[in-house]
Amino acid sequence: MINYVGVDGCKAGWFAVAFSEDGTWEHGVFDSADALLRQYGESDRIYIDIPIGLVEGRTEERKCDLEARQLLGKPRSSSVFPVPSRAAISASNYDDAVRVNRQETGRGLSLPAWGILPKIREVEHLMQQSQPPRDLLIEVHPELLFWALNGREPMKHHKSHSEGRSERLEILRHWLPATTDEIYKDALDSYLRKNVARDDILDALVAAVTGYRSNGDMSNVPEPPEIDPTGLPMRMGIPNLP
Repeated sequence: MINYVGVDGCKAGWFAVAFSEDGTWEHGVFDSADALLRQYGESDRIYIDIPIGLVEGRTEERKCDLEARQLLGKPRSSSVFPVPSRAAISASNYDDAVRVNRQETGRGLSLPAWGILPKIREVEHLMQQSQPPRDLLIEVHPELLFWALNGREPMKHHKSHSEGRSERLEILRHWLPATTDEIYKDALDSYLRKNVARDDILDALVAAVTGYRSNGDMSNVPEPPEIDPTGLPMRMGIPNLP
């Protein structure tokens, strides 16, 4: 049985790495969040790098984003960007999304946020449909997970640079010495880079390793989490590690 799943968005949809309690692993690409949930709906937890819990009609950012930036410090804090408001995720084009988001929050919308807006909308739809996804999916941020696995110290290099990939792999090897390189290489060999990038593999892998090594024992940033108007927690999970 699959217990812990780490997920990152990719050009082909969603890339996932999954672990069972005995350390066996698998990975896969899913064309939708719904397909992902059909595959792993019986797992213990799915840790997903996508905003869950959205603001409505307020100028303050989510506290989890503000606290994550503070914990990471510069320059890694730039990886945590303001997320769209709930109203903005329904926009059909960038200009409308910027206009609606400014009406709701007093801010525009960055291009990185616009780029993941369809994936935010996908997960939001699942979370509003029924209770099981709410119990299963937990928002994480890869840079915050690497920070936690690295003794609460941020990564020195950007993940898109070779130095950044190397230091992140070294952290993963510490927590998963037997199979980190095997999983990473197998994923690289299984998918075209235009569908699944190196960064996508690292981000999904750190989420899966975090769940596996902590046995699902996670804290929230912030603690306690804010709750959005639809009852969803606005939080990022971090592991409680031995």
